[in-house]
Order: sequence, then structure tokens, then C-alpha cells
Amino acid sequence: MSRRPALPATLVAVLLAALAIAPAAAPAKTRTAPGGTAFYTPPSPLPGKAHGDLIWARKLTGAAVVPGAAKTEVVLYRSQGVTGSAVPVSGVVSIPKGKAPKGGWPVVTYAHGTTGIADSCAPSRDVAGSPVHPYNNYVFGLLTRWLKAGYAVVRTDYEGSGTPGPHPYLIGSSEGRGVLDIVRAAHQLDPRISKSTAIVGHSQGGHAALWAGSLAKKYTPDLKLRGTLAFAPASHLDDQIPLTTVLTNPGGGLSGLVAMIVRGITTAFPTLDVASLLSERATALYPQTLDRCLPELSGADSFGALAPAEIFVSKPDFTAAAKALDAQDPSHLKIAGPVQIEQGSADTTVLPLFTDQLDKELIANGVKLTYKKYPGVDHGGVVVRPKPQGDAYKWVKERLG
Repeated sequence: MSRRPALPATLVAVLLAALAIAPAAAPAKTRTAPGGTAFYTPPSPLPGKAHGDLIWARKLTGAAVVPGAAKTEVVLYRSQGVTGSAVPVSGVVSIPKGKAPKGGWPVVTYAHGTTGIADSCAPSRDVAGSPVHPYNNYVFGLLTRWLKAGYAVVRTDYEGSGTPGPHPYLIGSSEGRGVLDIVRAAHQLDPRISKSTAIVGHSQGGHAALWAGSLAKKYTPDLKLRGTLAFAPASHLDDQIPLTTVLTNPGGGLSGLVAMIVRGITTAFPTLDVASLLSERATALYPQTLDRCLPELSGADSFGALAPAEIFVSKPDFTAAAKALDAQDPSHLKIAGPVQIEQGSADTTVLPLFTDQLDKELIANGVKLTYKKYPGVDHGGVVVRPKPQGDAYKWVKERLG
């Protein structure tokens, strides 16, 4: 059970709304990758021996390319999945312009915010003009700044996003491993990319970044973690999900997020049968979580037409679901090295109340944490507004050099 008190019902109305290798070394030879979406389906058995091993790569063009890179490749690499077995994960590697410094280019490994569970929602598959495109490219301004500073930028799609199998949404160990393993894969792709690493993420990705920071010391001891930066990280969902039952207005993005959270728990912990708590109407819509991105799930022909109170059966027993969500909460983590969290005071997706609480809990865990809160800044603004973006850019630059 959660150790935190329940939220006042008045706060629920805004709950989750809107949601050192020599630089002259030559790149390693990689397996030839197939074209089209066949790229995302690996050979069987899965190539490689260790998590982070590169399976294959190819040049990436189009909407998924961050401006300012000398070269961008989409990669498929080996990681450790939610069940502990080896899984393929896709992502993007952007290499900066110019000559690599002594020791190689430092790396920013960026964890993306919520896009959806369907394969088409993966950032590496992004298409200009698609409903999910704005959910992917808003961060490009900051990532371009880091490329221009001389850092390689890598971006995981996460397990099951783009690749076979459902994405275990907001399951921390799965997210964190994907965030770390793409750094290893990038180093194999081009040894001029160093292992000096900063972890950054927003929203779902802030949750993923904190988990990656907690896993790095044991999971990827070869990486040189310089720090972890989380923008508006998701937290305390075990307190929030039960309270959705009091919301009787159509939920829009909130209802879509709740459906995805149910899918995430079900993917990671199928024996809990959390999907059995869904109402008849929600059960009919539930398959859409596997083939629609968040904007479509928020629509009037999907979960957006349901009030959160209509998603679950009458008087659902959330005990098992809350326990599973609490196990994924970043408040329990111990994270080595410096950590910075940035939060907007006007955020109605990740409520400041929860991040304020997370700050205190992580400090109590011994985390060396700096917490910055920006008046009047909303959920997306914490990444794109000049002050928080500038603080994040500077913080990473001070650690990567």
C-alpha cells in the first residue's frame, strides 16, 4: 500500500490533464539492415550476447531527425525486457558535426515523453503531419543545442515501441534499461562516441531518466554517468488512479492516459488481471491502446469520449493495481551522482504537488538533488521556455564539459 495520504478530490480535476576510445577510430562494421518497417523486426535468434549490443543500423531521414547533426542513424539494439529476457529495442543516434574531441563525443541519452503504445508512436518512426508529431518534435530545440555543443544525442523508443511486443508503459526497469543500452549501442556504431553520459527525460521520460540513473551503477558500470536531469517526471500514480473514479466529465487526454496505464500494468504483471476492472465500454475500446497514439486515444471516437469515472466497473478494487504502480514510483529510488528536477508551477499534466513531494522523498533517500520550480510554466514549457531550457542546457554542459 502507498505510504502517502490520499489527495483531496478537488485536485483530481487537473490530474494528468492534457498528459575512452581514440577519436580517430573507425566505426564498427554492422549487420545490413532491411528497409521499411522490417527494420524493427530482428533476426531470430536475437543477435548479440550482452545488453546494449548493436543489431543493425541505417541512415535516418525525415521528421525524426533532430536538426544540427552531421549524421543520424536509426538503430536496433539488444536490451533486457520487462520479464528479464533479451529484447530488441529501437532508437535514434545523432552524431554532432566537427571532429571528435580527445576521448570522444560525450553523450546525452534522452528519454521521450508519452506518445503512445502502438508501434507507429515510436519517435524513430515519426512522420511529419501525423497527430503524434508534435509530441515528438517539441524537444528538438534543446537537443539541437546539445548537438551544437559537441554532444552525441541518443533517443530510445523504449521496449515494445516500434518493435515486437507491447510497450510496458511507465514500467521503470524496462524504460531505464532502454535509456542506458542505447549508449552502449551508439558506442559500437561509432567508437568516437564516448561513454561519458548525461541522462535527460521529460514526463514519462523524466520517470525513465530517474530509473535509468538508479540502474546505471550496476546495470551499465562501464558508462561514466555524469548526472541525471528529469523534467516534470511522472510519479505517485498509485495515489492518483483510484481518484479518477470521481471525475464525471469526458476525460479527453486523461482517459487516454488511464487506459495506457492499465495496459502498462497488464503487460508487466499479467497475473494481476487489472484489465478486468474496466467497464464494458472501456473494454470495447481497450484494443485501441495497441494501435492508436495518445492524440487518437484522446479523441471522441475513443477513450476521450469517456469520463474517467466510466472507465472502470462500479466500486473497483484498486489494491493490486496501486501496489504495482507504487513499485514503479521513482520516490523509492537511490540515484548515484547529481540529479536535477525541473518543474513548472502551472503544469496540469504532472501536478507540482507530486513533484514537490518527490523532491523531499528522493532527498530523504540520500539523492544529491537540485529542484528548480518555474512560476507560470506549464508541462511543455518546462522544456521549451527559455529559462528552464537554459538551466537544463547549462547543467548538462557543466557535467559533460
